Amino acid sequence: MRVIKLILAESSLELIPRDIIGHPAVLKTAQRRGKKPTEILLDVSLHYHAMKKLHNKHKRGRPDIVHITLLELLSSPLNIEGNLRIYIHTINDYVIIVDPRIRIPRNYNRFVGLMEQLLTIGKVPPDSDKPLMEAIAMGFTALLKYIGKEEVILLSEKGELVPTDELCRKALEEDIPIVIGGFPHGDFSEEVLASAKYVYSIYPRPLDTWVVASRISATCEKVLKILL
Repeated sequence: MRVIKLILAESSLELIPRDIIGHPAVLKTAQRRGKKPTEILLDVSLHYHAMKKLHNKHKRGRPDIVHITLLELLSSPLNIEGNLRIYIHTINDYVIIVDPRIRIPRNYNRFVGLMEQLLTIGKVPPDSDKPLMEAIAMGFTALLKYIGKEEVILLSEKGELVPTDELCRKALEEDIPIVIGGFPHGDFSEEVLASAKYVYSIYPRPLDTWVVASRISATCEKVLKILL
């Protein structure tokens, strides 16, 4: 079966970093949720003031990006037909292995709870021998080795503008992963950039992660003749 491998790289999904666990904004959220500060997700809408001194703050605290993108991809015909594999690499070097069968909560608050459980315990369901999602401490280069690849197609607004069907065909013909940034602002790290065999753009202006993912999945469905 021909499969599109899609990586959300440096995604804005992480638990509260230890250097801000004592900030009033963090403590307020933790108290309201009945959890320890280290067991809740970093969210810029709640922890903006706490994040001011964090490294790469402009790329962090946006778990909604992963949520919306997963809703889009997991419900796509490309995934339903078994032609998609999704890997989420987070900004603090965890990799989430996503079972194509999982149906994540549509409600954002329930999604947050699920991600907190996943990043705290390491898998969901927590007592399963075959989890639907698993979080592993792993950098981007290690992820490529894990999936048996060395190079990627990197999507960036700075890349060469190409039609989406050409991009999908190249990914399928060379069996090379497609990488989309899972962060709101900024650029990829040097580690991610160094893995790029091709750097492409599908539009001359910045697009939201889920919009890019939607365009790619829809085009790949046509290339694979899943949809007319």
